[in-house]
Amino acid sequence: MKNFIKITALVIGTLALIIAILEMSSSYKMTRTIHTDAPVINQLQITIDAPVETVWKVFADVDNWSQWQKEIPESKINGPFKTGASFDWKTHGLTIHSTFHTVNTNSEIGWSGPALGSFAIHNWHFIRQGNHTVVKVEESMEGWLVWLLKDNFQAVNRGSLIYWLNALKIASEKKNNPVFSS
Repeated sequence: MKNFIKITALVIGTLALIIAILEMSSSYKMTRTIHTDAPVINQLQITIDAPVETVWKVFADVDNWSQWQKEIPESKINGPFKTGASFDWKTHGLTIHSTFHTVNTNSEIGWSGPALGSFAIHNWHFIRQGNHTVVKVEESMEGWLVWLLKDNFQAVNRGSLIYWLNALKIASEKKNNPVFSS
């Protein structure tokens, strides 16, 4: 039994050391554009029956994402909503610290941030089409854990972005229709 405990402790210690080395040696490049060579890339869009100002107002209210985006139970911006500001949020069991690299009112929002074994760049574009808004999102993810579990990350990320776009559509169209607004 003692040998089993020693071997288990050795294996756990070795894995912890490997993970620590991988985390410390990871150098992620923060850019305004997604990394097209990343192992996980998703690009999606949706048309929302609401003016861009309404969609922007819903999306830019980071502290209240959890009211309409149920995959994000917590989000808190650290200061004013502008380029260079950071925010902390939780999704899929991860706590993420992200920084806005782009904030152009009614036009685009972008951020990036690391989580254990991963680094993501998110870009959201809000395009006015008459009284409708086309929202385009693109995201790249990379890192040692993403490389190891590429297919899983690709599927989860795509599903999450589809959910996010649909939730934004519902919230924005509800906010745009005073009969149904709360």
